[in-house]
Amino acid sequence: MQSVSIAVEELLVTAQRLDCLTIGTYESAKLLDTDPDNVVLCVLAADGEVDVALQIHFTLLQSFCCDSGISILRVSGVHRLQRLLEQAFVTVDATRIQEDHRDLHCILVTNPQADHCRLQEVGTFCRESRSLNQWVPELVLQER
Repeated sequence: MQSVSIAVEELLVTAQRLDCLTIGTYESAKLLDTDPDNVVLCVLAADGEVDVALQIHFTLLQSFCCDSGISILRVSGVHRLQRLLEQAFVTVDATRIQEDHRDLHCILVTNPQADHCRLQEVGTFCRESRSLNQWVPELVLQER
């Protein structure tokens, strides 16, 4: 499980540097509506209890992704996720980083033609989880 968590972290950082991430629940829903064929992974992030509105968004996103054949992961460790993505944006001004990371509840990895680091490993984990009837695998991103 830890190697998959590391693979997810590396994948997200690489995708961020390649400008292949869509960050935010609303932005993700817009992209899924207009260009779902370009999405290869949906990451749903939340710590602890999820409020009803966010749970509804998660349910709808999960359903759409399942119908479209998009791999889905649910992660906890939002603070770790925020730090990872901020580190990937070393050359970008602080205002843009804060704006991009206000809503980390849904992140889409796009561009299936790009050679994303660790994408195959994460995809295999998602497929294996589905074969074990865990439709949305869950991971914990550990603080380091």
